[in-house]
Amino acid sequence: MTSNATVNNPAMPSPHQQPREFLQQLYQAAVQRALPLHNTAACLPQPPSAQSGGRTIVIGAGKAGGSMAQAVEALWPADAPLSGLVVTRYHHIPPRPAGLPVRIEVVQAAHPVPDAAGLAAAERILAMVQGLNANDLVLCLISGGGSALLTLPADGLTLADKQRINQALLSSGANIAEMNCVRKHLSRIKGGRLAAACAPARVVTLTISDVPGDDPSIIASGPTVPDASTCLDALAILQRYAIEVPPALRAALESGAMETPKPGDAIFAGHEVHLIATPQQSLQAAAEAARAAGIKAYILSDEIEGESREVGKVHAALARAVAHKDQPFEKPCVILSGGETTVTIRPQPAGADKSQRGRGGRAGEFCMGLALALQGQSGVYALAADTDGIDGVEDNAGAYVAPDTLARARAHGMKIDQYLDRNDAYGYFEPLGDLVITGPTHTNVNDFRAILVL
Repeated sequence: MTSNATVNNPAMPSPHQQPREFLQQLYQAAVQRALPLHNTAACLPQPPSAQSGGRTIVIGAGKAGGSMAQAVEALWPADAPLSGLVVTRYHHIPPRPAGLPVRIEVVQAAHPVPDAAGLAAAERILAMVQGLNANDLVLCLISGGGSALLTLPADGLTLADKQRINQALLSSGANIAEMNCVRKHLSRIKGGRLAAACAPARVVTLTISDVPGDDPSIIASGPTVPDASTCLDALAILQRYAIEVPPALRAALESGAMETPKPGDAIFAGHEVHLIATPQQSLQAAAEAARAAGIKAYILSDEIEGESREVGKVHAALARAVAHKDQPFEKPCVILSGGETTVTIRPQPAGADKSQRGRGGRAGEFCMGLALALQGQSGVYALAADTDGIDGVEDNAGAYVAPDTLARARAHGMKIDQYLDRNDAYGYFEPLGDLVITGPTHTNVNDFRAILVL
């Protein structure tokens, strides 16, 4: 934990005297609600009976993979066999509780652009579920980030191809459903194909949602659930964002040769899917914490999408209406929202200094758009952060905005529009001491935004 953020103070700070600390506590309440150990027990299936000879194999992928695996290890009967493999992001394995035996192997790979470690993990997981029978149980642990971490390119596609296409999708402004539609159709393991490999074993999927609408087929590209999207849908998305794929792959998409298993397919008979944590639940936890401190709380939505900076401007307009008119909410209050916004990377002029290339993610870009539109509005404070503790690929979870943000930046010689032009939220908020730095939280229910209007 750095001096930029203190989100573990057990006492709720005063929103009037310590607005930053108050907002950080709301963020912490949201994160705590989504931790796997708090939510897994009620969804665990019974182990196969000893008489059946069935095995329990645990597989999975995602930023919460390490903590989900530990939750299963802690809750699974000590006398019931358990083994498996889960892949998570580098540096996202939580400290192991004393005395908890290792029963599930956890490996690490790259996110958001896949690497060879993720490819190796996917190959091992696919091999692990070969040859199962109807008495076996596969417990699949899925959370956000699994699309990059569980990478197994379709035939005719190399890891380098997948990396290039993935990077292009991330920079394009495509939303998560669009990105994962493409990923599913360019994979040998996503879009229900992992479930097909597990047949005829029973599959129970436990998932933490990081997507608007909580659709399990979108979370981590739905490796164990049916996929209603089509090859032609994936091709249309690639064309919409002008992303090139090898000619042979394009032909395979056009012919439908790379189609995924669909709803109603017999391979999914008897399978179960349980959402153990969702964005809405985390927003509700934050709202309850605010109300306990005497501040009215309003949840706009857990499904907000769109360009991050533009979403920030809309939130600013709402905050200003509350500040000036007590409409549509009466101040003092906190306005909460979640979802998954996007950042379209702006091309830089030819010859631009590469050292000035933008750093940051969705939460920071939202905060820049918000601060610019607020124009120093008195009595309005905000925090936006990713619930996994990492905003993009930097070391911050997000950023903090106060009435004096623009003035302090100008005193540093910084003009916010220039930082927006190069998508450099990290570079803007770091000199102000307004980055929110928590380290990995070991869960992921996506964007968290809280605006305090006093």
